[in-house]
Amino acid sequence: AGNGFPELVLLPGGSCQMGSKRESNEQPVHTVRIASFAMGKYPVTQAQWKKVMGNNPSYFSKGGDQCPVEQVSWDDAQVFIQKLNQQTGHTYRLPSEAEWEYACRAGSTSQWCFGDDESQLKHYAWYDNNSGGKTHPVGEKKANAFGLHDMHGNVWEWCEDKWHGDYQGAPSDGRAWVVGGWSSERVLRGGSWYYIASRTRAARRLNSAFDYRDYDYFGFRLARTAP
Repeated sequence: AGNGFPELVLLPGGSCQMGSKRESNEQPVHTVRIASFAMGKYPVTQAQWKKVMGNNPSYFSKGGDQCPVEQVSWDDAQVFIQKLNQQTGHTYRLPSEAEWEYACRAGSTSQWCFGDDESQLKHYAWYDNNSGGKTHPVGEKKANAFGLHDMHGNVWEWCEDKWHGDYQGAPSDGRAWVVGGWSSERVLRGGSWYYIASRTRAARRLNSAFDYRDYDYFGFRLARTAP
């Protein structure tokens, strides 16, 4: 997994209920309609980062090239994407937050892509209970119904969107929400090896400054608009 250029999965268009009633920043629950788009099968790996950027910022570099790249900021991800697009002639980008949740849910309405039974999470995610305090090679856990791996756990994944404290006024068409909000903060999704199970829920959100790269659990995966 993840040696050469990122492997993408073409997702069907559709709709999902975005958000949950658990946290105020996950409300109001609202319908988003998503056009077909392609999503990285895995988070971007250290091998892929090194191939494009010529360096490896990851704290867990000894874990091997197939571990997700981490200690990268939102800004760093954008530089990687710009270089990758120049090298490939493609138009990779970060997913919008709505696209990310749609991709993670893969048709499910539960807390996780597989349901609400936390005891099953270990089959799908690296999180604090089973990670041993580190990242793991991508694709070792079960995929969701769309064929995407590591959407729960391993590393938090940057989205394109600016941070908003809730979904009042959020776009419903899958676009990244880049108007208003906190100008210096961007959205991350999915939880990580370091976080407890509830932080890996499909609806769970995190925010951080766009230039902050000092966390060994911040990574990203790529998306592309369908032709």
